[in-house]
Amino acid sequence: MTIQLDSAPTIGARKATEVVTEFFNAYRRRDVEAMTDMCTDNADFSYIPFEVWAKQRVMRGDGKVRTVGKVIWSGLINAFPNLFNVVHHIDGNDDGDVVVACDIAGTQQSAWAFIAPQGQPFSEPHLFIMHVNPEGLIDSIRAYWDNAGVCRQLGHLEVD
Repeated sequence: MTIQLDSAPTIGARKATEVVTEFFNAYRRRDVEAMTDMCTDNADFSYIPFEVWAKQRVMRGDGKVRTVGKVIWSGLINAFPNLFNVVHHIDGNDDGDVVVACDIAGTQQSAWAFIAPQGQPFSEPHLFIMHVNPEGLIDSIRAYWDNAGVCRQLGHLEVD
């Protein structure tokens, strides 16, 4: 006798990559509201290299899209008004997992974290690992990049 377990619903690779492609299109338009609306209310957010050290605390890029993510995206767009991305590769599976290799670039016009504006451009490869749920909403965003490379390009060299 064979027992078949109900499997969790899936979204399909094509639909998952379409959702994430539209997310990056909204990012390219610098439309934080559209980016946020494409995510669940409780979507996880983790920008692994992101840290801002203050006198008595450290702000890390971990939390939820609608709190930490929205603040980081809005801050980036404010500091880099021409912020854009170029997607080089996007791949997904039927479970809704999507991997994106892209470059994010822009020219700094105002302060970003503790980096004073010097009018310098940056362009840095990023890797995003995202998940799209069966309803077609993003419920997890993780990103990786070389933060020291970004700082170097912006002329911010920190010495302890």
